[in-house]
Amino acid sequence: MNASPPPRIRQIPVIVLAGFLGSGKTTLLNHLLRHRAGNRIGVIVNDFGSIEIDAMTVSGQVGSTVSLGGGCLCCAVDASELDTYLETLTRPAARLDVIVIEASGLAEPQELVRMLLASDNPHIVYGGLVEVVDAAEFAATRERHPEIDRHLAVADLVVLNKTDRATEEERARIREAVAATGSTAAVIPATYGRIDPELLFDPALRPDGEEKARQLTFEDLYLEERARETGEEHGEHLHTAYESVDFTSDAPMDPRRLMEFLDSRPEGLYRIKGHVDFGAGDADNAYAVHAVGRFLRFVPRPWTRGEPRLTRLVLIGSGVDASALRKELEGCRAPAGTGRETPQDAAHERSMWGVLRYVQQPGDDDT
Repeated sequence: MNASPPPRIRQIPVIVLAGFLGSGKTTLLNHLLRHRAGNRIGVIVNDFGSIEIDAMTVSGQVGSTVSLGGGCLCCAVDASELDTYLETLTRPAARLDVIVIEASGLAEPQELVRMLLASDNPHIVYGGLVEVVDAAEFAATRERHPEIDRHLAVADLVVLNKTDRATEEERARIREAVAATGSTAAVIPATYGRIDPELLFDPALRPDGEEKARQLTFEDLYLEERARETGEEHGEHLHTAYESVDFTSDAPMDPRRLMEFLDSRPEGLYRIKGHVDFGAGDADNAYAVHAVGRFLRFVPRPWTRGEPRLTRLVLIGSGVDASALRKELEGCRAPAGTGRETPQDAAHERSMWGVLRYVQQPGDDDT
């Protein structure tokens, strides 16, 4: 039983950015807009007046939408309009690569996540819930907003911001508090909201070279000048805050073993991307993997002519054991003698059932 690949529709990751007042989430959002790796980002907020996005000072507004320069857009919506604006922002004409929802004033973060997972918009895919925490004021914030524990429990990534103002003991206590909520989220330290954008999304690939070919706009020059003034240059080594583990296998992966690994992902593992060769499980298709926090999606696609039949995965997280992860993945290889040339039988079909649960079909949602 080969999976029937759904029509290939480009899906845009939608990231929920949350955090209480003063945590630095707007600073982080501005950082992403300045260091977007060629991506065109759509930003959804509740109220233009409640958030200070640097690029708004040099951009024009049309109705509820503001141009941020470089192809990026910002929309002001309320919760009842969210689906409508997501539909608008994911139209080909908008030409966006990533959408960030700034949660303040819209809805509880977990409610926004539920809305995204239940959405019937085929052009979006869940990109994770990022909770920004003020490391220096965590105890005070927790006293004022005890619901922060609930937010941390459902977050996929916790950005421990302003760590330059917190002692090592304070940072350790916050990590313990996050773990005490039952959260398995990766916890990333940051100052001034500076994290590596590749934690959240991949660099844009534009084969036509249009990103390089276009002329610099006034907005681009403005943002570059702001980056120089604040000392935030592109050469910062922000990747040192997390680990990236590469895994490649020229032997097919065993579907059951890989699903056991994915179902028991270790704490601190935030993203998994790449594609998998399941050999005799489905010799016709490669399976793209998109995992963020607890969310998992497989997208089968036919192997192209001459394409190497390999499994290639990248695992991104904080505090993970790279060698242990590689060893676990090596143990997910299919047993010897069950290569891709092995004829598919009923046992191979059954072995794929766990994988196919995470292949979205038309009309499905991810709840």
